[in-house]
Amino acid sequence: MKKKELEITLQKIPALENPSPSLEQYSTPADIAADIIFNAYDDIYKKEVIDLGCGTGIFSIGAALIGAKKVVGIDIDSHAIETARKEAKKFGLENVSFVVEDVRDVTIKGNVVMMNPPFGSQLGNRKADRLFLKKGIEIAPVVYSLHLKSTLPFIKILVNSLGGEITYSKDYAFPIKRLFPFHKKKVEIYEVVLIRTARQQRQRK
Repeated sequence: MKKKELEITLQKIPALENPSPSLEQYSTPADIAADIIFNAYDDIYKKEVIDLGCGTGIFSIGAALIGAKKVVGIDIDSHAIETARKEAKKFGLENVSFVVEDVRDVTIKGNVVMMNPPFGSQLGNRKADRLFLKKGIEIAPVVYSLHLKSTLPFIKILVNSLGGEITYSKDYAFPIKRLFPFHKKKVEIYEVVLIRTARQQRQRK
C-alpha cells in the first residue's frame, strides 16, 4: 500500500461524534497519520504496536494495514473504543484489539507506541502529554508521539530523564476545526512536532 492510498483509506475513519474538551479529543488528520505511519514503517512491520489514546483508531488501523503483527488501541473513552472496534471490523482486521483503560493503568508491553496524546493545554489536563510520553517509554523501547512544538525543550528534558533519546523529529501544521465554544476560528493551525523516542542503550562496563 502506498502512502496516498493509506491516507485515502484512513479518511474513512470518522472522528468522535461528541469529543470532550477536557480530554482534548482532537482527531489526527489522515494525511498526517499516514505520513507518520510510513515514517515508522521499520518499527511497525511485523511488530507489536500499542496506540495510547487511540480515539477512533486511526493509528491502530493504519499500523495494522501496513503489516503490524499485533495492535492494541487503548482509550479512556468507551464511545471512542466502540467506534474504533466497528471501523477495524469493516476493514476485516483480526490482529487489532481495543481496550477501555486509563493510560495510568496500562501495563501491556509492546515493540512500539504510537500516539497523538492530549497537548496538555486545557485547564485540568495540564502536562497530560508528558504523562502519556512517560507511559509510552515505560511500555515500549520506541515511541512515536506528537507534541506542541513550543513544548519541545521541556519534552527533551523529560525524555532524557526517563532514559530515552529523541532520534528523529518532524514538524507538522496541525489543523483543529472549531469544535467547542472557546474556539474562535473555523480552523486553528497549531505547530506540532513528531518525535521518535528510543530508550538509550546502557553501555556495558
